[in-house]
Amino acid sequence: MIFDCGDNSAIAANNYDWFGSMNVLTFLRDIGKHFSVNQMINKEAVKQRLNRDDQGISFTEFSYNLLQGYDFACLNKLHGVALQIGGSDQWGNITSGIDLTRRLHQNQVFGLTVPLITKADGTKFGKTEGGAVWLDPKKTSPYKFYQFWINTADADVYRFLKFFTFMDIAEINALEEEDKNSGKAPRAQYVLAEQVTRLVHGEEGLEAAKRITESLFNGNLSDLSEADFEQLAQDGVPMIEMEKGADLLQALVDSELQPSRGQARKTVASNAVTINGEKTGRPGICIQ
Repeated sequence: MIFDCGDNSAIAANNYDWFGSMNVLTFLRDIGKHFSVNQMINKEAVKQRLNRDDQGISFTEFSYNLLQGYDFACLNKLHGVALQIGGSDQWGNITSGIDLTRRLHQNQVFGLTVPLITKADGTKFGKTEGGAVWLDPKKTSPYKFYQFWINTADADVYRFLKFFTFMDIAEINALEEEDKNSGKAPRAQYVLAEQVTRLVHGEEGLEAAKRITESLFNGNLSDLSEADFEQLAQDGVPMIEMEKGADLLQALVDSELQPSRGQARKTVASNAVTINGEKTGRPGICIQ
C-alpha cells in the first residue's frame, strides 16, 4: 500500500476512533436496534458456531457481526469507502455492513468476497487455524517456509501449484501425471517449495533453505553459514555457543548431552558421538 500518493493515498484507520468513546447503552440503542436476531442466527458463520458440540457460540462471537457492520458504515461516512473486500467466510458480516450503511447514511455500498483457500481436510489456510506461515523471514524463516511447502499433502499439492505459482497449467498437469506413473515419492512438493520460496525469499533464500535441509538430512553441518544457524535457532533448534577451542568433553557437558566429563569420555570412546556426520573416538579433540 502507498500512503503518500495524493488523493488516492491509502489510509490506515483504527476503529477505536469510533468505538473508544461509545458506551454499551449507546451501542445497543443506536446500532443494535438495526439488527434482527433472527437474521443473525440464519447467517452461515453463526450457524456453524451454534452447531459446535464443544462450546457453541459466545456473545463476543455473536456480536462481532454488529461491530464489523458498524466499521463499514463509519468508513463510508468518514472516508467515502464504498467497497469492502473479504474472504467468503465474511459474507454475512459484509452484507450486515451494507444494510447498516443504508439505514444510517442512506448510502449504497458494495461487498466483494473471494473463495477461501482450504486444505483437503476442509480447514482454512490461515493464521487462525494454527501453523501460521508468514512472508516475513523474521516470523517464518526461509528454511521453515520451504519445509512447510515440502510437507504439503498429496491431495493439496497440485491445487496449490495452481494457486501459488506462475507455472503453466499444462506443466502442472504433466507433473501430476508423471508423479502418478513414477512409482516413487512425488516430485510436486519439491517443485512447489522451490517455486514459492524463490518467489518470496529470492534465490538466496531458496538456496539457504535447500542447504539447511540437505545438511540436516545428512547430519553434516560443516557447509552451513552463521546465517543458516541463526535460522535454525529462530525455528527452535537447540544450540549453545561456546569459545573456540573448547574441548569435546566439556562441550558435551555444557550442551547437557552428557551429565559429566567422565561419562562423556566413555561415550566418545565407544564411538557414539558424531561431529558433522563423522564418528569420533578421540575425547581430547577441540571444537574449531
